[in-house]
Amino acid sequence: MTLLPWAIIASLVGINAFFVAAEFAVVAVDRSRIALLARHGNRHAAGLSAVLEDGAELDRSIAACQIGITLSSLIAGAYGQATIAIALIPVFAEVFSLGVAAAHTSAFLVVLLMLTILQVVLGELVPKSLALQFPDRLALGTHLPLRWALRAFRPFIWFLNGSGFLLLKPFGITPGGHQHVHSPDEIAILIADSRREGNLSAELHRRLDHGLHLSERSVRQLMTPRHEIHAIEVSTPFPELLQRLTSSPYSRLPVYRDSLDDVLGTVSTKDVVGLFVADGSMPSLEKLLRPIPFVPESLDAHRFVRFLQDEHSSKAIVVDEHGGVQGLISIDDVLSQVFGEIGDELKQPESGPERLPDGTVRLPGGLRLDDAEAWLPAPWSGPAATIGGHIVNALGRLPSTGERFEIDGASVTVTEMGRTAIRWIVVHPHRSPAAADEAAAPPGDG
Repeated sequence: MTLLPWAIIASLVGINAFFVAAEFAVVAVDRSRIALLARHGNRHAAGLSAVLEDGAELDRSIAACQIGITLSSLIAGAYGQATIAIALIPVFAEVFSLGVAAAHTSAFLVVLLMLTILQVVLGELVPKSLALQFPDRLALGTHLPLRWALRAFRPFIWFLNGSGFLLLKPFGITPGGHQHVHSPDEIAILIADSRREGNLSAELHRRLDHGLHLSERSVRQLMTPRHEIHAIEVSTPFPELLQRLTSSPYSRLPVYRDSLDDVLGTVSTKDVVGLFVADGSMPSLEKLLRPIPFVPESLDAHRFVRFLQDEHSSKAIVVDEHGGVQGLISIDDVLSQVFGEIGDELKQPESGPERLPDGTVRLPGGLRLDDAEAWLPAPWSGPAATIGGHIVNALGRLPSTGERFEIDGASVTVTEMGRTAIRWIVVHPHRSPAAADEAAAPPGDG
C-alpha cells in the first residue's frame, strides 16, 4: 500500500479541521475589535465585519462550515474503507489466521476506529480549542477561503436551508440569522473578564457595572428618606427662614403647608438672599416658589433620568401609591451610584460603614441593602431599601437604643435611634460553636 491514501486522508482531516475552526471562530470573534480593524483599513476585517453584521449572511457562512465538515468526514470515511481497509484484509487474514469474512470485518472496524480518532482529535478538538483561544486571528485567516467555499456550496445551502425552513414552518417557528444581542448579564460577564485580564481598572469596572445595573434600582432605593428631608413650612417667619436657608448645605429646599405630604414647591436660597439684599424686605414665601415634580417610588433610575430631562429639573419628590411623600431624589443621587459620592464644599461628609477594632462592624441605618452586602455575614433582601428599614420590617416595630437581636443570620445591636428611624447599628462577628463553648467554659487549673 502506497502513502497516497494516507496523504488523502490527512488532507480530508485537515479540511474538516479548517471548517471546524472557521465555524467556532466566526461565532466567538470579538465583533467590536473586528469593526475597529475595519475602520483602520483592514480589508479582511471589513469583509468579516460585513458578514457579522448581516444575520442571514452569517447564517449561510455557518451552514457552509457545517456542509464542509459533513462532506469531508463522509468522504474520509468512505475513501478510507475503500482503500486502506481493503489493503488491510489480506494482512489481517495472514497475521491473525482469519477467514475472508472475519478479516474483512476486522479491517473495516480498525479503519473506522482509526478514522474516528483522527477526526475527533485532529479534526474537531484541536481546531475548536485553537478557535476559542484565538478567535480573531482565525476568523480573519479563514474568512477568504470560507467565502470561496460559500460560493461552491451555495446550491446545497439554498436547498438545505429551504428544507429546514419548511420543516419548522408547521411549528410556527421563523428561522432568523445568528444576530446576537448581549443581555445586561452577559455584558457584565464581559466587563468582569476585561477586569480580570487587566484591561479595566477596579474603579472603572465598578462604575461600568453599577451603570449597567442602574435600571434595576428604583427611586425608592436611591432617594433621601422622608425623615431626612430638609424642608420649610410655608408660614415660617422670615428670620427663621433666612437662618434655615443660609445654614443649609442645599441651594433649594422643599416648601410644604402643615404637613410634608402637601409639598408646594421649592425655594431657592439665591432668590431669597437676592431679594433681601436688593429690597431689604421679604415678600410672601409662596411668591418665591418654584415647581418641583413628583415621581412614583417604583420608577427605575434610567426612566427617572429621562423624566428629569423632560421636566428640566434636577430634583423630584418621591410619592407612594397613595400620594404620600416618601422622600426626595436628585440627579446627584443617581450619579453617585455610578461615580461614588460627589463632594460638596457646603455639605459635611457623612460617616459610612466602619470596621471597629473589636471585630464588629458599624453601619448607618440609611445604608442601602445592596451596598451593605460586603459588611454582613449574609446578604439581606426584602421590600425595604435600607438596612434600617429591613430591621424595622423584620421586627414589626421600631427598636430601642441598645437593643440586640438576630436578623437574617446576623447579630445586631442598635446603637443610635432617630425619632422615627434607626440611625446606627453594630453587627457582631459570628463565632463558631466550638469557640463559643470555649469562651463560656470556666478556666482550668493550668
